[in-house]
Amino acid sequence: MRTILRSGPLVDAWFDMLRPEQQDLARTLREIIVAAAPTLAMSIKWGNLMFTYEGTHAVAIVMHKDHANLQFFNGAALAERFPELEGTGRGVRHLRFRYRYPVDEELVHEVVHACVELMELSPRTGPGALTEEH
Repeated sequence: MRTILRSGPLVDAWFDMLRPEQQDLARTLREIIVAAAPTLAMSIKWGNLMFTYEGTHAVAIVMHKDHANLQFFNGAALAERFPELEGTGRGVRHLRFRYRYPVDEELVHEVVHACVELMELSPRTGPGALTEEH
């Protein structure tokens, strides 16, 4: 079974592999996430910067060629409160950010905080939960 590597150097290496405009956005998003939810654990999984809450996936920074998505694994439950969230999947929703454009830091902070707050109230366990083992 594969496991997530949590080493700080691995996270640093993830940032180092990004293009400069990607690094700027990813670092900004990471800073906001850590400020909004300092208890989330940071790791690299599926080539993305992953944040977990008590072993369950919460948020991920996913880099693409011309934009980055900030994925919320319980985003479907937050979509009514935050109509800016995109996506149609069963659970995951995302905020999309173009490189070199300003980030709505207040929105990101609010959605991250709401994501973790929801996880604290109703932790995802049992079959189908996205945890570190999956």
